[in-house]
Parts: sequence; C-alpha cells; structure tokens
Amino acid sequence: MVPGAAPILSRVAAIMLAGGQGSRLYELTEQECKPAVRFAGGRRIVDWTMANLSGSGLTDLIVATQYRPDTLHRHLQRYWRPAFRQIEIRCGADGAPYRGTADAVARNIDAIDAQSPTEVVVVAADHIYRMDLGQMIAAHRASGARVTVAADIVPRAEARPFGVMHIRGDNRILDFVEKPADPPAMPGEPDKSLVSMGIYVFSWRWLRSILPGAMEAAGSRQDFGHDILPAAVAQGEAAAFPVRKGPAGGRFYWRDVGTLDAYRRTWLELEEGVSDCPVPVYPAEADAGPCTLPHVQRLGSGTPLRRFRDRSNVLLGGTPIPQSARLERAIVAPGAVIPPGLVVGEDPEADARWFRVTPGGTTLITPAMLSRRSAMRAVRSWPARDAHRALRKLDRRA
Repeated sequence: MVPGAAPILSRVAAIMLAGGQGSRLYELTEQECKPAVRFAGGRRIVDWTMANLSGSGLTDLIVATQYRPDTLHRHLQRYWRPAFRQIEIRCGADGAPYRGTADAVARNIDAIDAQSPTEVVVVAADHIYRMDLGQMIAAHRASGARVTVAADIVPRAEARPFGVMHIRGDNRILDFVEKPADPPAMPGEPDKSLVSMGIYVFSWRWLRSILPGAMEAAGSRQDFGHDILPAAVAQGEAAAFPVRKGPAGGRFYWRDVGTLDAYRRTWLELEEGVSDCPVPVYPAEADAGPCTLPHVQRLGSGTPLRRFRDRSNVLLGGTPIPQSARLERAIVAPGAVIPPGLVVGEDPEADARWFRVTPGGTTLITPAMLSRRSAMRAVRSWPARDAHRALRKLDRRA
C-alpha cells in the first residue's frame, strides 16, 4: 500500500528522464537502454533512482523513455509499481523522439499540469546514489529560487561530462557551464569542481512559462544544461543544493556509470563496501529487512558473482569461468562463455584484437566478440585461399 505524500511533497510532481541510449556503454546497450542495464548482481541501474524517489515520499511519477524501452517498462511495472500511487510512462520514440532533457519535460506538460504542482522534481534514471529529495525540495522553497540544482564535488579532471558551477555563500549559482573542455575549479580548490548531478527542483509556474520560448529559440538544444539553467543563472534565479553527507551522516556517494570504466569501478565499490550507498530494496522485499549485496546476488539471475584474485572483474551472466582462464579488469556480458585458457588484461594490444578495451583499461567481453575470436582462430588452419575468404567475411561482419 502506498502511503499518502508528506505535506512538503503534496504538490510536487516528479519526472524521471530515462530515454538515454548510453552509447559509452557500447555493446551493453545494444538491446536495452542504459537505465535497464544490469548492475550489482540482480538489480538494474534505474533501481537506485527509483528507490530515492520512493524513499523520499514522492507518490506520482512520470517516466520519459525513448531508446529500446521495453525491458525498462516491464521492470518498472513489475518491481516498482506497488511503491507509487501512479507511474505514467511517456515514450518519445515512434517517429517523435525527445530532442533533449528540457524537451522531454516540455512534451509532457499536460501530464504535469494534471497534478497541479507547485514544484516539479526532474531526475535522471542512470546514476548510482542515495539521497532524500525531500530535503532538497525544502531547501528550494526556503531559498526562493526558481530552480535548485543538486551539486557534488568531483576531481576537476573528471568534471568534463557534467555541468560545472560557481556558487556564492548562500548557494546562489553565479556561473554555470555545461560539459566544459576545461572545467573551472572551485575557489581555493584547484583540483576540484562543483558539478550538477542532473537532479533539479523547479518552481513549476516559472519553468512552464519559459519552456515554450526556450524550445523555439534559435540554436536551442532543448536541454536543461545548455538552455534552461544558464537562463536561470542570468536571472539570478538558480540555487545549488550541495550534497555533502550520505545516509545517517555518512560520506555521500554519487556516481555516473555512463562509461565502461565507471560502470566496472562503481560495481566493485558497492561490492567491496567502499561506499555508504545501499543496494535498493524492491517493495515486495521490504519486509525482509535491509538488502545487502550478497542477498541481491541471489535474487535477480540467481547467479552469484565469481570474484577473481585481484577483485577487478564484473560478471553479468551465469556461465562458470574455467580455472585456467585469467581475467583482470574485465566486464563479461550476459551469455559470454569464457573459453579455457583465455587471458585478458595483461596485454591490452592483444586484447583489442578481439574485445573492446577502454582507455582506462577495462575490457568488455561479449558473446559476439568471443564467437569472432573463435572463428578467426579456427580458419587460420584452413588452406590459404579458403582462410583468406573466410577472414574477409568475418572482418566485414565485425
């Protein structure tokens, strides 16, 4: 049973942006969108955002989906529907794709208006974190700002994929730049930047009034970071909500798992207890008590993760790994059957002949990659003419 909204949330609408392809996860998102990709054993990436929304007391949710959304739609309805009074899925595919994050909200104005909100919370579906959104909504109302942006501190070298901001003592945003090639540092902190987490609280009347013009403006990317936030900063109407503490006052943990390196590293951090970020509990499991990672591994696919000596690998499928294989810093995709004697992670150039190797040293292994490797190794024993023809065909398919 879904309880009623807390008084502070009674007129707050929520929209989750879940349409991204996640192209930097490459083959992991060939068949399903990034929020639906498996993460931490039996969970999916989207579960962390859904747990934050539900745990904060928000009861009505609009979900904007787009790229290969079927797995995500089924997952939300099966596991998260009982936690909300309403989950309304709005898909932007079928010839009318959302053109940006702001467009995804603009195209759903009717659904938001139906809730008669004073504020709207906009969240991304593809980050790993734990946060009480009610505190951010309260801070937004107290500040009098028209938009409040959740902010975290990251190493300056890692700030390029985010919106970077400067704030004054009362948290008003003085400057905001989206995905800068040379991220500005925090004052007095030359190696750190304050970045947007992609979580916003908007005063709905203000946002609704500027969305149509922003969507139609020349050069508009129809995006919050490129179009809406800079306009709010220019008007003096944007505030930051720096998130400095996690659950029970612990160290705050937030990760964008948009690259293979970040995906593998974050998965391992959760497994090894490096973070204070708990694994989400589905509503049907709530009576079972806190959900630890080993418990999660027994839920989902039913396949416990095999750990290697260096504890650097992530297995997404249930295929046993031969003892003769040596893998380091690998992601093994579902369905990939590791052959005996396979060595990965010791020679990046050799690995790159068959697999996807990232600049950060992560190697992605998929069934298709293993099949191509096996086929090409086999045809080299054929007569020269036949082998040449077969190799050319395999190269064209690759």
